[in-house]
Amino acid sequence: MSRRDIAFFSAVLLAMGAGWGLSTPLSKIAVSTGYGPFGLIFWQLMLGIVLMGGACVLRGTPLPLGRAAIRAYVAIALIGTVFPNTLSYSAAVHLPSGIMSLLLSIIPMFGFAIALALGNDTFARRRFVGLVFGLVGVLILISPTVDLGLPVPLGWAAVYLVVALFYAFEGNYVARWGVAGLDPFQLMLGASVVGVLCIAPPMILRGQFIAPVWPLPVAQAALIGSSVLHVVVYAAYVWLVGRAGAVFAVQVSYLVTGFGLFWAWLILDERLGPGAWIAACAMFAGIYLVQPRLRPRSALAPRAAIGDS
Repeated sequence: MSRRDIAFFSAVLLAMGAGWGLSTPLSKIAVSTGYGPFGLIFWQLMLGIVLMGGACVLRGTPLPLGRAAIRAYVAIALIGTVFPNTLSYSAAVHLPSGIMSLLLSIIPMFGFAIALALGNDTFARRRFVGLVFGLVGVLILISPTVDLGLPVPLGWAAVYLVVALFYAFEGNYVARWGVAGLDPFQLMLGASVVGVLCIAPPMILRGQFIAPVWPLPVAQAALIGSSVLHVVVYAAYVWLVGRAGAVFAVQVSYLVTGFGLFWAWLILDERLGPGAWIAACAMFAGIYLVQPRLRPRSALAPRAAIGDS
């Protein structure tokens, strides 16, 4: 790449990190007025259908409905949205936004451990050390004796780690079993449709449907903003992997965590204590060490690298 290319791609990377990092405090705002997780997920998926459907129409790519494609839609919908987002929105009521950003940064470390278990990757000492750094960061965050500056309920922190585990498994599922030749927009459109069908019954049974009103209340505007940001940044990630390679694009992991902490401070006035910053240093070291030096130029779902709230 030329210097101009590097500068341009770096600017795109910076914008992606800022966008994805902003989604965590927006999710925190979305749950602030008592909206249930099923209603929030329903509208998040409906927005995904509209935006991803529009992208497929513009690109002239129909939605495949073969058995293999439907299997991929169901898997990604369940392990990438329905299960983790139900837990994520539930935990967001109780956890500070900055702590959630730090906990999600464990995804690359979880992903490496799962890859070893599934045979998707081979053992590397350097990456194992990165896994250890990530676990040290988690232990600092959940230790009751460490000053994090904000209250962190241990049980909900553990729940949020399960969210990270789901996202890490999602990336490994794609690497191991593939997505039936679907492009990322087809995959996300199909998964969003399946997700809506899965989440609508419990939403209705639990009385969690959210009726849109105008002008939009802050919580609904935050949900829309978070959903749109995810779709736009997801598309930018896929584009960047194709232009600059996965090794370059995966560096967004650092920026997502850093911007997540910055937005939590700027928007929610969260001020973390020294223990949280020590944990952040351990997490950043883990992200750096656990990333492979060389990766194929493939457009896997970004949560395989960093996660989505």
